[in-house]
Amino acid sequence: MHALHDVGGHPSSEELVQWLRSGEEPIPRATVYKVLEDLAECGVIMRADHGSRGARYELADVWHHHFVCRECGVILDVPCVRGEKPCLDANFPDAEIDEAQVIFRGLCLDCASAERESAVPEALVP
Repeated sequence: MHALHDVGGHPSSEELVQWLRSGEEPIPRATVYKVLEDLAECGVIMRADHGSRGARYELADVWHHHFVCRECGVILDVPCVRGEKPCLDANFPDAEIDEAQVIFRGLCLDCASAERESAVPEALVP
């Protein structure tokens, strides 16, 4: 948990392994993966789906969703309208739904701006 706090953002399990290994006591990779999964299952940390780039983790203080830029991969927090789980109703009468995660995907502001700039014909650029 201290590693997640100190690294900040939405690090991957491998980034956490590398950060922890830079300390005084190296921690086995399998231990880091297991602890991350256990903490996510308990709701102490959140797992963010990063698509083909794997899962990312963060401390779970307030339930929220994520935006993932399809160009640069940045992950941004998106406030949940209800602020608690589950925030969506799947309308499965016999199911007990305890969580709904929404992943927004698209271009972040920087990547969208760069794409717009590259779309301007060179003849129009001063």
